[in-house]
Amino acid sequence: MNEVVGRDDLLLITLDTLRHDVAEELAAQGRIPHLAAHLPGGRWERRHAPGSFTYASHQAMFAGFLPTPAAPGPHPRLFAARFAGSETTAGRTWVFDAPHLVSGLADAGYHTVCIGGVGFFNQQAALGSVLPGMFQEAHWEPSFGVTSPTSFEEQIACAEQVVAALPTRQRLFLFVNVSALHQPNWFHAPGATARDGDTRRTHAAALEYVDRHIGRLFDAMRRRRRCFAIVCSDHGTTYGEDGYTGHRLAHEAVWTVPYAHFFLEPDAAEGTSR
Repeated sequence: MNEVVGRDDLLLITLDTLRHDVAEELAAQGRIPHLAAHLPGGRWERRHAPGSFTYASHQAMFAGFLPTPAAPGPHPRLFAARFAGSETTAGRTWVFDAPHLVSGLADAGYHTVCIGGVGFFNQQAALGSVLPGMFQEAHWEPSFGVTSPTSFEEQIACAEQVVAALPTRQRLFLFVNVSALHQPNWFHAPGATARDGDTRRTHAAALEYVDRHIGRLFDAMRRRRRCFAIVCSDHGTTYGEDGYTGHRLAHEAVWTVPYAHFFLEPDAAEGTSR
């Protein structure tokens, strides 16, 4: 990461609430071709979330604690605040002297932009302003939120405007919190109704919706220069497993999340990565 930071643009996408098992199944079944084309070997990496709900998980990720590989460690991190005694800071870790990664990247010359999705990014009250307040530029509209059937398309349109307005010489760190997977998501499944409610099937349909449009976001970022992209979930959720519904609880479906990172090459054809 010491070679990447300062040279490439950075993109962090959190697919809010996406379960690992659903993401893995859809990739194996060929139902998310645009995402799968960038996954190493066409598969998601299985990781453990740093928190069981959006606010806690993003606070950890912005401190440099991305989802942890689901195997015995320690696992060296991509980014880390300078902290005496850290066992996951290695020679290839980009170390920052700042309260969080966002300000650390700003200190390194990046323009930092947040395009929010779920309520913790809506800037409508003090709590919803904490996370976007870390960024130099933050965007949120009701059409980006969880109740919008076209939320991701609206977020991408905002991202395209951000990228187009930024001088090419300026390095960019773009963060997008995708709200489409979060409840309510029933409207993404053909034939589903509000009375039917959210299910694992509608959760999967929401990921298919995201996949249909994510190529636009990748294209917007790769037009400027090479981009290092991280795509992951912040936590999963339950749909009745062991009697649980929702998240902010300790369950395998909540703690286990999909993760991938890859480069978006500026002149590469769609669907290739390195």
